[in-house]
Amino acid sequence: MRIPSKVVAVALVLGFASVAVADGPRPAHVVPASPDGDLVVALCDGETSAVVRGVKPGQILSRDRAQSVSDELMNEWKKKNPGAGADWDKETLVAQNVKQPSPTSAPRPADSAQGGGAALMPAAGASAQQPRVQGGHTYGAYTTRDEQIWAASTKAFVDSGDKIFHDPKAFGGTIGVSCDMCHPNAANTHPETYPKFQVQLGKVALLRDMINWCIENPARGKPLADDDPRMKAMESYILAQRKGYKLDFGKH
Repeated sequence: MRIPSKVVAVALVLGFASVAVADGPRPAHVVPASPDGDLVVALCDGETSAVVRGVKPGQILSRDRAQSVSDELMNEWKKKNPGAGADWDKETLVAQNVKQPSPTSAPRPADSAQGGGAALMPAAGASAQQPRVQGGHTYGAYTTRDEQIWAASTKAFVDSGDKIFHDPKAFGGTIGVSCDMCHPNAANTHPETYPKFQVQLGKVALLRDMINWCIENPARGKPLADDDPRMKAMESYILAQRKGYKLDFGKH
């Protein structure tokens, strides 16, 4: 039986898509070995690496030494990618001088005479003496205090992600390299552009996939589960730093 060419084309496209997003063996940045057996640190591009003289695998770098190695890796990458490097520096400078964002309060209904929130109406036929209950949407009645609690809870969650982002021990890094050393204030992470195809991973990725890539490769840790509180907190912190940017999935 002759199969129409359009059907074949669609099948090929769908087949490619399924491969591109499938969860196969986790890719890794294979770094060249040091002739002297010193520690080799990789950059998140999957190509650039640097030898840390006098430090052996299993040893943890001081924060200053880890930052110096991260700077060396970034400078090497910028030399190979001058245009992208200039954009990287520009965004980093902006991120370092931006006031930290805070949660936005939702529009709140006008306070009622009974102490705030939406007016609550008794059910038909109910006595006016019965306790009032919220009707309609879950958020049909809330007070200024509710908003303050929600904002404080959200900020606390984002702040916890901030701490993890800056602390390699907190997310399981083993060599002293933390996320902020290449991404101060989460600069150049672009969470608003996910999902998108990531060459390092060879598939369409979410933000959490790239977080794990960096944990596994530059930071030499183990990947975090999607529902790990640390992963959720770091995602929240990164997203919070891009407050105000429009969603633009797939952008490179």
